Amino acid sequence: MKPESRQAVDAFFSAVDTEFNAFLRSRNAADYEQAAALILAAQAKGGRIHVTGIGKCSHVATYTASLLSSTGNPAYYLHGTEAVHGSCGQLAAGDVVIAISNSGETGELKATVLAVKNNGCKVVGVSGNPESWLARESDAFLFAGVRAEGGPLNRAPRNSVLAELLTLQALSVALQVEKDWDPVKYVRCHPGGKLGQLRENEK
Repeated sequence: MKPESRQAVDAFFSAVDTEFNAFLRSRNAADYEQAAALILAAQAKGGRIHVTGIGKCSHVATYTASLLSSTGNPAYYLHGTEAVHGSCGQLAAGDVVIAISNSGETGELKATVLAVKNNGCKVVGVSGNPESWLARESDAFLFAGVRAEGGPLNRAPRNSVLAELLTLQALSVALQVEKDWDPVKYVRCHPGGKLGQLRENEK
């Protein structure tokens, strides 16, 4: 690599150390209680979880839906733009939609959130801006913000993606425990690979 490239990588790691760890230290379990309670209340009435986002956040959404599904809380990816072109048909009144946007102001996501609410769903917003449109429109809000992305131009989502992942992983931990998801249940839904085998202390 060019010397400049090596310097940029080192600067990125430094930014991760500063931003991500500052975000991590500011979190506590109480931050996730409202969102978890909203989801559990919906599930108790037969409601389901959907996860959506635009751009890079859409990839966070697909991962989150997969993670939740594998840990006792079936979830579905809702395409961030197709939702207003018919994909809201996967929703039913009483469902919960987790909507992810770093700025909380993304135009396409605004249209999707309004459509979701118009279909009788509750919204859990995930954003780095607690004063954003998404935060105001959400029934429960999860903060996932950093001050700097790291990397050249400080524009491409990097640290903000880490914050979003950590936030939704923490929510998945709470929901997994609420569902009493034990190793036998996990293996039943994940029979492939090493993760699909009971460990000696779990048999």
